[in-house]
Amino acid sequence: MEKPFKFKQFSVNQDRCAMKIGTDGVLLGSWTSVKHNPFHILDIGSGTGILSLMMAQRSYAEQIEAIEIDDDAYEQCSENFENSPWNDRLFCYHASLLEFVEEVEDAFDLIICNPPFYSEDYKTENKSRNLARFNDAMPFKHIIYAVEHLLAEDGLFSIVIPRKEEKDFIALANTIGLFPNRILYVRGNPDADVKRSLIEFSYAEKDVEASDLIIETERHNYTKDYINLTKDFYLKM
Repeated sequence: MEKPFKFKQFSVNQDRCAMKIGTDGVLLGSWTSVKHNPFHILDIGSGTGILSLMMAQRSYAEQIEAIEIDDDAYEQCSENFENSPWNDRLFCYHASLLEFVEEVEDAFDLIICNPPFYSEDYKTENKSRNLARFNDAMPFKHIIYAVEHLLAEDGLFSIVIPRKEEKDFIALANTIGLFPNRILYVRGNPDADVKRSLIEFSYAEKDVEASDLIIETERHNYTKDYINLTKDFYLKM
């Protein structure tokens, strides 16, 4: 049995989830702004539930809802919620994104998403892993469609995507009147290219606040910026 992944205030079991806890999710959960005191948060494609749990730790939101389509991941996410200190605030729905949009009439103050994005042409034999890793399971168009229907007028939408998809994704968001307000460019080490863009959108058009983050100077030698951003979560930070 795989050991749970332990954070400072909660643990996450992930043996039944195709998408394991990774740097992208922890960065997104640490970086996303909760300064607007969201009451109602939505986590699209929750996997283990890591983002929802991080939001529960960082905010006073009274309702944090997660959507997960994969059976095993949904069950595991629900268990992770149940075993957390915030189980009265966390709820996981077993549904596809489009089903959820059809059924829910609520508006969310914050929508957060670490989508599947291996859009390259290879597939594995494992269906859950494919669902979690390939963006044809959750196309960017569907995410934007959901945000258009579910985001409160003064809400924020926060996502992590490959840097190479950034321009297209921003153009797609612009079609529903969403604009990037903050972007974090992430590189693994000082010599690496930027691999990820973390983007926070709102319906307000303003100057983009862009910043850079380098994860490590060398293997397992983490930068101050990375430690400061994630230290409330990682045990060893």
